[in-house]
Amino acid sequence: MKLRSKILGIVLASAFAAAASLVGAGAAQANDPNTCFIQTSNGNYITAVSGGGRTTDVMHTNATVPSTWERFHLVYTGQGSYYGLLTFAGYYVTAYSSGGLSSTDYPDVLHTNATVLQDWEKFTFVSLADGTYGIRAFDGHLLSALDGGGRTSRAFDSNRTVLSTWEKFRFTCNV
Repeated sequence: MKLRSKILGIVLASAFAAAASLVGAGAAQANDPNTCFIQTSNGNYITAVSGGGRTTDVMHTNATVPSTWERFHLVYTGQGSYYGLLTFAGYYVTAYSSGGLSSTDYPDVLHTNATVLQDWEKFTFVSLADGTYGIRAFDGHLLSALDGGGRTSRAFDSNRTVLSTWEKFRFTCNV
């Protein structure tokens, strides 16, 4: 089972890399192999409020039907297994302070106002046997959709070290 997970992870990482190299950076577009909807563990979709460009009231996890603001473009950084998540409006998702924050102390641990892909905008994806992924910030911490999703405020923590239920996300790409 471990070997199967490793192989799946390698295949998916290669597929992300190959698709990213073909498309390159740019705002999320419909029917693009690198453009994805991301669901939380309870099936809700991650939303970049207003399509991005925000530092407060940034991300929600309460959408039950994906639309424009739920589109994220995976941008390969050219550095190992790191990717940027570009919002529909062309902004990068940022793990503020590179991760390691709790929404209890900092309500918006994710921002969407970056126009340049730097370290705080780099993420890796941890492939799991059930078809879900963990999203790891540049500092190594995992993103967690609080309550498994369904929130419009304090929707994320970026300080998790164990990949459990709230840290699992499902990607639907080519949307």
